[in-house]
Amino acid sequence: MSDFDSNPFADPEAQANPWQDPSVQQATAGGQRGGLDDFNPFADNAQTTKPASGAKTTPVVPPPKKPDPSPAVMMPTEEPPAYTPTAAQPPPPTPAQDDLLRRQEELERKAAELQRKENEMKSLNYNPRANNWPPLPEKCPVGPCFYQDFAVDIPLEFQKTVKMCYYLWMAYSCLLFLNMLGALACLCAGGDGCGTTFGISVVYLVLFTPCSFVCWYRPVYKAFRSDSSFNFFLFFFVFFCQICATILLAIGIPGWGSCGWILSIGMASKNLGVGLLMIIITVGFCVFALLGAYLLKRIHSLYRTTGASFAKAQQEFATSVTSNPTVQETTRNAVTGAVTGAMTSGGGGTSGNRM
Repeated sequence: MSDFDSNPFADPEAQANPWQDPSVQQATAGGQRGGLDDFNPFADNAQTTKPASGAKTTPVVPPPKKPDPSPAVMMPTEEPPAYTPTAAQPPPPTPAQDDLLRRQEELERKAAELQRKENEMKSLNYNPRANNWPPLPEKCPVGPCFYQDFAVDIPLEFQKTVKMCYYLWMAYSCLLFLNMLGALACLCAGGDGCGTTFGISVVYLVLFTPCSFVCWYRPVYKAFRSDSSFNFFLFFFVFFCQICATILLAIGIPGWGSCGWILSIGMASKNLGVGLLMIIITVGFCVFALLGAYLLKRIHSLYRTTGASFAKAQQEFATSVTSNPTVQETTRNAVTGAVTGAMTSGGGGTSGNRM
């Protein structure tokens, strides 16, 4: 090479040692700062080596990690709630189910009430079958004559019917009392035959009030209490006669002891106030007869579903008669008297023949 191609200003030692060249030294220093000496394979992947100023470096890619053969397990940060099985949303109840639920609640309420009464009776040492009707004060010299408790004696499906009979008897008693007042008003107003009507109306009030209770209300109460065919037949017969008698009272035949249509219309022409009072009482007799006929038909329908019969009624009557202590005592006395009389008469005849 000629001397014209060389740099006259260059260092003669640089030409002899090429590593003394400034550009080579700069490149060598930059490579040492950002090269493999500064690479840490265990450092964070996000941390990058800061390149040297003025040097171009390529990003270092870490070696791929080996996959972990064990399954991934998520560690919870807090305890999960306890498992509680939840049932499926029930369908809306039907009307039949609502009726059954209502009856079940009513039965549970009745059972709780009976349990409460039983506990009270046990705590008070009280006789559960002691007579409680009519409810008289303790100072009264006459005590109750009957035991009556619809919740205890009467089945749930028959309680409404028996209560209707009881309320009808109470209405009949009030009607007889009003009939006596109407007859008294007729007597005070100077009506024809009102004196006899008033006297008989007093007899009706005193006689028919207890007799109706004993003769047709108590039989229907005992019939539903013990499913007694005999009491059913007794109620049907007596209550039918009661309805017929009420119809006669509603007619109002003069001198028969009732403010019926005939007597009321005749009295209205003389005294309008007394006549209206008697007409109201007469309407009460008519309403009682209609309600009585309806109740008689309803009880007869219930009677047919209970399995009662006339043969069963006869058997119950025979059993009740033979098991009655009064009847047994009377029969025993009659048989004893007959046997004693027969022996006395036989002994007297034998003595006469010997003489």
